[in-house]
Amino acid sequence: MTARQLAFDLPHREARGRGDFFVSDSNAAALAAIEGWRDWPGAKLVLVGPPGAGKSHLAQVWADLADAAILDAASLAATDPPAQAGRSVALEDAHRIAGDPGAEETAFHLHNLVLAEGGHLLVTATLPPSRWGLALPDLQSRMEGTTMVAIDPPDEALLAAMLVKLFADRQIEVTPHLIAYLVARIDRSFTAAGETVARLDAAGLERGRKVSVDLARDVLRA
Repeated sequence: MTARQLAFDLPHREARGRGDFFVSDSNAAALAAIEGWRDWPGAKLVLVGPPGAGKSHLAQVWADLADAAILDAASLAATDPPAQAGRSVALEDAHRIAGDPGAEETAFHLHNLVLAEGGHLLVTATLPPSRWGLALPDLQSRMEGTTMVAIDPPDEALLAAMLVKLFADRQIEVTPHLIAYLVARIDRSFTAAGETVARLDAAGLERGRKVSVDLARDVLRA
C-alpha cells in the first residue's frame, strides 16, 4: 500500500488566509467590500454566492481583520445573543435559518445587539435575503435593508486558481497542463471544481496513480 493510499481517510486542510484568496473579476467587488468593512452602511453586509464560491474564506479573512466571531446558522438557535453584544460577528449560511422560529428569533436579537453596541455584522448566504423565506417580518426587513455584495460565477482565471488551491489543500501537486485541461472541460462553477478535484483524488488513491491528464481523461469519461 502506498503512502497516498494510507492517507486516504485523512481530512484535507483548507488554506483560508488573505494570501490564499485569488482575486478575479468574479469576486473583486466582494473582497473590496470585506476589506472596506469599516465603511459598511449601518455596519453590516450580506455576502451572497453559490456553494464553494469562497464565502467562508472571505468570512475568515474578515474575522481576522475585525477580530470577529464566526457563527454557523445551523447552530444559531443554541447561541446566546447577549454574549455577542458589541462584538463583530459573521453569521454563515444565514439562509438556513428560514422556517426555524428559534433561529430566526435569535438572529433578530443578534442583529440588534451586535449593532447597538458598536459591533459589525457580516452575513453570508447562497441567495439574497428576499429569497430566504423568512417568517419573522422584523428580521426580513432588516436583512433586506442590508447592503449586499455578490460573488459571481467563476471566470476562467478564477476557476483555474480554484482548482490549483483545491488540489493544494489535498497536498496534490498538479501541472499547468492538467489545470488547463480541466478548465476547458468541466462546468464553470464552484461546485463542479470541488467535485472534480474530489473525484480525481479518490480515483488516484484507488488506482494507485498520479493525478494527471491521463487520469482526468479516464475520470471525466466515466
